[in-house]
Amino acid sequence: MRLGFVGLGKMGGNMVERMLERGHRPVIFARTKATVRRYVEKGAKGAGSLAEMMRSLGTGKRLVWIMVPHAAVDGVLDELIPLLKRGDTVVDGGNSPWTKSVERSARLKKRGIAFLDIGVSGGPAGARDGACLMIGGPAPTYRKLHRLFVDLSVKDGEAHLGPSGAGHFAKMVHNGIEYGMMQAFAEGFDVLRKKKAFRFDLRQVAGLYGHGSVVTSRLNGWLEDGFKTFGTTLKGVSGSAVGTGEGKWTVQTAKTLGVRTPVISASVAARVASMKKPSFQGQVVMVMRNRFGGHDPNPNPSTSLRIKKR
Repeated sequence: MRLGFVGLGKMGGNMVERMLERGHRPVIFARTKATVRRYVEKGAKGAGSLAEMMRSLGTGKRLVWIMVPHAAVDGVLDELIPLLKRGDTVVDGGNSPWTKSVERSARLKKRGIAFLDIGVSGGPAGARDGACLMIGGPAPTYRKLHRLFVDLSVKDGEAHLGPSGAGHFAKMVHNGIEYGMMQAFAEGFDVLRKKKAFRFDLRQVAGLYGHGSVVTSRLNGWLEDGFKTFGTTLKGVSGSAVGTGEGKWTVQTAKTLGVRTPVISASVAARVASMKKPSFQGQVVMVMRNRFGGHDPNPNPSTSLRIKKR
């Protein structure tokens, strides 16, 4: 099966490098020609349009992996669908709402095109060195592409979780859990900071927590790295903690299922509060986002994370 890849941002570009390293040669497309050239120089085959990409993939069975922000997926599909044929497969590897993945799967199924929704975790480093892949969609399609998923993931880091929507549902919940964990670190280190009598070195404490303690984790390691990079006052890091919405989606979905989520709800509310009143806790969240995802540590927030009243 020939492989096309759409989207060469921090995640997509690194996934293409991983594919090349593992012996795949995708045909790639992005809106910026200079970005395409960068990965052509690494061994990928470039295309100047989606139509050119599909022509380059030939007439056999083809897989198109879409790795763009969730708001852009339908636009890509609108342009791509007329170029697809029965037997092709489409993957959405971004952070799309799981309900949209169910809709997209149904839309493509009518044309005989398979669709997989894949939640990708691990940040840009994981995309390059091996990610965690949460996969939803038809089991036969998953089995057919299993070798590719093994190549893109860490050992034991890929699994088929269920029908269409299951992959992005699991990723949504993963990110909701992540929200709660990050807020717990933010609150804990704020308490340490405020205990002036002990003059805690926050970088030292983060480093110590990372060696044998119950809270040893990748998030703790990224926080230690954040203190190392920005200092213990996190100078230059915004105190307004932004996000991409999955925490809010988790809370909203949980309500429809009758599940209480006090921790995740509070972590989302804390981010909303930090948009109005920046805080050290917001800085801690933002520095972790910067270290694991390459997100701007001091962006100009443009969206709200308010939890809708039901």
